[in-house]
Amino acid sequence: MKINLTTQDITAIAVCSALYAVFGYLTAELSFFGVGFLPAVLIPAVFAALYGPWVGGMSGAIGIFIRDVLVHGNAPLSLVAGVPANFLLFFLIGYLYTKNISLKQALIFVSIAIAGLLVPSIVFLPDMTTFVGFSSEIFMLIFGLTIIGSLVAIAIVSVYWKEWRSYAIGAIVGQIAGGLLLSVTVWAVSPMFLEYFKAPFGAALILPLFVWTIATEIPFILIAGPPIIAVVQSAFPTLRYRNKPQNKGGTIDQKNR
Repeated sequence: MKINLTTQDITAIAVCSALYAVFGYLTAELSFFGVGFLPAVLIPAVFAALYGPWVGGMSGAIGIFIRDVLVHGNAPLSLVAGVPANFLLFFLIGYLYTKNISLKQALIFVSIAIAGLLVPSIVFLPDMTTFVGFSSEIFMLIFGLTIIGSLVAIAIVSVYWKEWRSYAIGAIVGQIAGGLLLSVTVWAVSPMFLEYFKAPFGAALILPLFVWTIATEIPFILIAGPPIIAVVQSAFPTLRYRNKPQNKGGTIDQKNR
């Protein structure tokens, strides 16, 4: 895939990165083993849908780096863990938004995602509840209300609002990929950043970190994203056709410069 950034794209990256960093900084007080609570992920998700995968990915990577430096000042840790995961997350949202995903494909993926997330969470439930300090019942309730609820929402969107089907699938695919990369990376590099983490993490922390990332981010991307994108596209019609799925596959890329 070629990188073809225009002046408008570069401006969008600058604006989105700044907004992501500022709003991410404002919610920095709440975190789980160094991984923050980030409702601000909604911002680069919207930009990814409006301007495409490269704008979304670069904005997410730059924005999280600025936010991390402001919050904990550990630039190398952010470059290793936060930057790649955020780039992957928002790049996939922008990329899959351009695809014409069928109802059958969407429902198959939702079924696989539910099983893939629920089964390991049940298997590793004792380890997860030890880390988060919740009872098994509370933890599974939180998991169900966020993960399963989001996936059910995707299924409903896929059936009744097919124009948002690709965005919904992109949101969950990107979140799973980015969350998994972040969780594994944090675990792997924790021995190298003891001045920040205090002690190396055990492998049992990977899944709790992953679930925390998914549960605290996907509702904002999935639920708040479509109405905001729709409002922006109504106000600026030229953005509506930049990455609009065609009826028979492929993409339309009408820059309307």
